[in-house]
Amino acid sequence: MEPFELTLTAAAAAIRARELSPVELVDSVLDRIERVEPELGAYVTVSAERARRAAREAEARVGAEAGRIRSPLHGVPMGLKDLIDVVGMATSASSRVRDGHRASADSAVAARLAGAGAVLLGKTHTHEFAYGLITPQTRNAWDRGRVAGGSSGGSAVAVASGAATFALGTDTGGSIRVPAALNGVVGLKPTYDLVPRDGVTSLSWSLDHVGPITRTVADVAPVLAALTGDAPAPGRQGGERADLAGLRVGVPHNYYFDHVDPEVEASVRRAIGRLKELGAQLVGVDIPMTRYVQATQWGLMVPEATAYHEGTLRSAPELYQEDVRTLLEAGELLPAGDYLRARRAQALMREEWGRLLERVDVIAAPTVPMTAVAAGQETVTWPDGTLEAVSDAYVRLSAPANITGVPALTLPVGHDAAGLPIGMQLLGRPLGEHTLLRAGHAYEQTRLVRAALAPAA
Repeated sequence: MEPFELTLTAAAAAIRARELSPVELVDSVLDRIERVEPELGAYVTVSAERARRAAREAEARVGAEAGRIRSPLHGVPMGLKDLIDVVGMATSASSRVRDGHRASADSAVAARLAGAGAVLLGKTHTHEFAYGLITPQTRNAWDRGRVAGGSSGGSAVAVASGAATFALGTDTGGSIRVPAALNGVVGLKPTYDLVPRDGVTSLSWSLDHVGPITRTVADVAPVLAALTGDAPAPGRQGGERADLAGLRVGVPHNYYFDHVDPEVEASVRRAIGRLKELGAQLVGVDIPMTRYVQATQWGLMVPEATAYHEGTLRSAPELYQEDVRTLLEAGELLPAGDYLRARRAQALMREEWGRLLERVDVIAAPTVPMTAVAAGQETVTWPDGTLEAVSDAYVRLSAPANITGVPALTLPVGHDAAGLPIGMQLLGRPLGEHTLLRAGHAYEQTRLVRAALAPAA
């Protein structure tokens, strides 16, 4: 196995045991980037010399004294979504609007990861200003003819292809979980405001979250610990099989399995059955206020995004891509009363979800209703004849967690007949990340010998 194939936890253990040096690991991942990046387009920019310099510094600490290893992230290479400021580097948001931009200070998350010893490889592509679910510059790690998902498509593809050991994304309507699911990796949208957003370009301040994308559930814990200063354990230590005795898993009667591809539904229901085999109690639940989800999501996001871009939208609208400019211009037409009603709906939905999550510890559901569609496909037709925009379909199952602010974890649970990854989503109580990681890790241990990389070139 080459170093770029290692999971974060395996790489960290090898570095601590002095079986692998940070320089060897970073060089391996940089070589991998050189091989796969021309086809995948995950990165806006790769800072190879900066990464090698940081790797040498990390290696010097290991060589001098093992106790100087800062954290499990010490010497581990990462990518950052190009909304996240790093001093002296461009934060382009994958947009011409940001030509010539350079960050004057580190974002809070970049500073915390650097303090933990992680090595920055470069900035990963986003759908322009995170305003989309496709990331058109980037190709799916499993099939170059299909979408990567968005808006954190570059981060997900980098991790899935071995071009980063872990990465950060942002999630406003599913932008961590959607590309993670479509590329067969793990993504966590933490509780709202648990991870600081200072120095991260905003799409919609009521809905924005920053979180990790990794190859396994176990890999999430050290990244989240560095981002928050806490240390949620993913499960039992030492390789013994975790059990889920006493865990109440909510299985939705409505919404989450409506208009879902049969292969996706079958894989997720099998995974839920696996949770039961591990000792979890399955509880049927009704998801509240489902008819208001998409209206509330768009009612918050559209005007807030337009407010953020108001100046540039009026002075240089031609710099935006057509799809993003159209959405920003639409936000100028939304009445203030509609925005206030969306805020009220958000508050009511949070109250209803709070009551729901008193009955169960975790809700298990599909992350997205279908696997990665062909690049350029704009709509999907369901068996009952319903026509749905691809962007609406991808955001539909992820948006409730953004509106309510509850944590949500996606993990791979299978593949469809075309070999494309399928993701299951676990949602929990606010600040309940530990429970999500426990459940996800327990499931993961029943099916993985090691995390498999996508078949990138």
